[in-house]
Parts: sequence; C-alpha cells; structure tokens
Amino acid sequence: MAGDGRSLGRRFGWLWAAYAISTFGTRLAFDAFPLIAVLVLHAGATEVALLAASGLAVGAAMAVPLGAWVEFRRKRPVMVGADLIRCAALLSIPVSFALGGLGLGQLLVVSVVVAAADITFGAASGAYLKSLVPPEDLLVANGRFEATTWTATALGPPLGGVAVGVFGPMATVLADAVSYLLSALGIRAIDGKEGQQTAQLSPAAVRPGPRMSDLPAGWRHILTHPTLRPLFLNTLAVNALIMAPAPLLSVLMLGQLGFTPWQYGLAFAVPCLGGLLGSRLSRPLVARYGRRRVLLTTGTLRACWPVGLAFVGPGTSGLLLVMAVEFGLITCMGVFTPVLATTRLERTPPDRTTRTLSAWSITSRTATAAVTALWGLLAALTGPRTAIALAGVLLLATPLLLPRDERVPRHSAGE
Repeated sequence: MAGDGRSLGRRFGWLWAAYAISTFGTRLAFDAFPLIAVLVLHAGATEVALLAASGLAVGAAMAVPLGAWVEFRRKRPVMVGADLIRCAALLSIPVSFALGGLGLGQLLVVSVVVAAADITFGAASGAYLKSLVPPEDLLVANGRFEATTWTATALGPPLGGVAVGVFGPMATVLADAVSYLLSALGIRAIDGKEGQQTAQLSPAAVRPGPRMSDLPAGWRHILTHPTLRPLFLNTLAVNALIMAPAPLLSVLMLGQLGFTPWQYGLAFAVPCLGGLLGSRLSRPLVARYGRRRVLLTTGTLRACWPVGLAFVGPGTSGLLLVMAVEFGLITCMGVFTPVLATTRLERTPPDRTTRTLSAWSITSRTATAAVTALWGLLAALTGPRTAIALAGVLLLATPLLLPRDERVPRHSAGE
C-alpha cells in the first residue's frame, strides 16, 4: 500500500477493490481494439488510426454535457451505471463476432461509448472519493490508486498478450467487460449515504438538468485558479509530449532496431515498479518537504528523462537504456500524480468537482490525441528518432509552467 498502512475504512476498501479490478481488466485488454481491427477485420493502418482518434475525440465531446449533468446527481449510481454501460458495450463485440456481424463501425461506436463512460466515471469517482475520506487522507487514498494503476500496467499487458496468443483477441475484451461488471458490484456494495458532498450543495444547485452556463464551469474554475491553471497547462503539455512519441518508439524499436515483442514488452513492464516506489514515497515526501516543493521537484524531474529515448540503440545496452529512462520517468510520475490529484480535489469546491475533473480529462485526452497525430506527420517527414528527440527537448521547457507557490484566490473561501 502507498503511504502508511492504516485503514481508510470498509467503504474505501470496496471502492479501491472495484478500481483495482476494472483497472486490471483495462490493462489486460490493452490495444485490444487495434488488434481486433488488424487480425479479425483486416483493417489497414489508416483505418486503425482513424478508429483510435475518432473514438477518443467523439467520446470526449459526449462527456462535456455529461459532466455537468453528473455534478448534481448522487455519484455512486452514476459510477455503477458507467460500469454497466462499459460492460454491455464491450460484450457486444464478442457477441457480434460469434454471430459473424462484427465490423469497424461497431468498434468505433463501442470505443466512443467506452471513452465517454471512462471520463464520466473518473469525474464521478473523484467527487465521490472527496466525500468518502477525510481531507487529511486524500493523499493516502490517491497514492493507493496510483500504486494500483502501475501494478496493473506492469502485469496486465504481458498477461493480455499471452491470453491473445492462446485464446485470441476476443478473450481480453471479454475479460475487460467482466471486470466492469465486478466493479459495479463492488461499488454497489458500498453502504452509507453521500452525505458530506451532497450536503454542501446549495438548494438552488440541485435541479433536473444542466444549463448551458453549467458546461464551461469546470474550465472556468481551472483557468481562473492560480494553482490549478499552471498545473493544468503543465499536465496537458507533459502528457501529450510523453504519449505522442510512444507509437514512434515502438516503430523504432520493433522495426529499425530489431527488438522482439517480448523485449519491447519487458522494456516497459519492469519500469512500472518505479510507479509503485513513487506512490509509496508521495506522502512521506509531502510530510517532510511540503506539497509545493514536491510538485515542483518531481514535476521538473519527470520532464528530464524522455529525451534519453532519442539515443536508444540495438541490443542489450539499448534495452537497458529504455528501461532506465522509463523507470526514472515513472518513479517521478508515481510521486507527482497523487499529489496533483489531491491538490486538484482540495482546490475545487463541491459544486464544481465533477465538472472540473471532466474538463481536465476531456482536454487532456483531446490534446494528447491531436499531438499524437501531429507527431505522426512529423515522423513521416523527419524520421521516428528525430521526432522522439524533439518531443524530449520540448518537455525540458514544461517545468516553466509549474506553479511557484500555492496561492488561494479570495473567491474560493468556500472550498
């Protein structure tokens, strides 16, 4: 467990278990849609890229009004509903395959539905967590979620690859669907009321549906908050510049440098142990050095590693270089991410939590998709290694976006 080993209560235990199950299912089915598109539907590179980009973009657009709608609803039923929707959508794929009716159109629809439900669930669960644990335990809770994420990331894709090899690509989709069903049952088992957060909403805030003015409230809160705004801009830039070169690195390693698939998987699975280490260190570091210094230091350090990927070569030395770079990067992320998540929750008032988390996730996913497409074009002009190097160099400037203090604006007295 991240942080100390004290219990956060039975209700948090159910939420944590549900998160662990669904996260492992998702990592197990990592890249399942592209595999199905290529191996089952014989799609080309352009169709696979369109499937990935369109599903993410349209799903994010659908989540904009959902965030405003969820803000004024009880969060636990929304989370259960999002899990069941994802389960049903994913189950439709092996069913259609068995009946001989699976096509790219259905994969696109399912990817859109799952993307919108992912964003909605994440926003609702963040708001629910804020009402479930005391403020002083938020960092511990977020650290445990972060540790779970990196554990699933280390174990899921390799096991999923074995499952695909033995049972075919539909096996991991089916496992992912079942994981969402089990997650829904775990969240349903949480007893008690959502009293803490709901009680803080004014009577005027509880209404049948969102108004048009509700939709940009999350972005408005982020962009006018002196601490969240720089963290938001920094996170957008860092996530996009880390994720955009990822496909190019796979082309470089598996193509030009001749690494085998198992070596490629090992290069990214082993460094996930750094995420476990970082998540355990986040709370002790904050207790010793303060939140501002931890965010600034780890936010700066995580930007320094990826440029090293431009120098990867063939053989064992190249493999060890990738593992070292990824380990350093993921360790810094393991510390930074739970501290960021805690700061974001603490700096957001109850009647804007869901919309703020939705706005953050929607913008981040959309920016990452756009930069990934741009870097694909750049790689076509300059080559994968040059594009990876440029992303690493640009990352070195992202610490300038980090907040230098934790000012709280006057209008946030009710936070």
